[in-house]
Amino acid sequence: MAISEQVRSRVRAQAQNRCGYCRSLEKYILGILEIDHIIRKAIGGSDEEENLWLACTLCNNYKGTQTDAFDRVTQKHVKLFNPRTQQWSQNFAWSEDATEIIGLTDCGRATVTALQLNNNIAVTVRRQWVSAGWHPPTDSSIS
Repeated sequence: MAISEQVRSRVRAQAQNRCGYCRSLEKYILGILEIDHIIRKAIGGSDEEENLWLACTLCNNYKGTQTDAFDRVTQKHVKLFNPRTQQWSQNFAWSEDATEIIGLTDCGRATVTALQLNNNIAVTVRRQWVSAGWHPPTDSSIS
């Protein structure tokens, strides 16, 4: 079953056109943010709105069907960050120069690693966004 335009519009509005993982705004990326199934349909997830959020192509591709990952600090497998139910700022912070995402919790650290949130492309682009005054995000109204 296809996701209705009404649901897509609500998810976009809730996410404020920002990737739930790396926080990239759609207007700054080369492409359109994708509707992300937090739990992929291939492993039992649904098209229900509660299982949907926005993700950039990089984050969505790195995430794949992963739902959990290894946290090197606690030496445990933990659930990946869920942008619909968890607050970004409680699990992540920006590095001093705002080019890298730092995991603050076991979930945050595992997500940074699993989704490669600090891959070379992302860090290079963020550096340019910082120079342009577009980054880091300053709003606190979304999780």
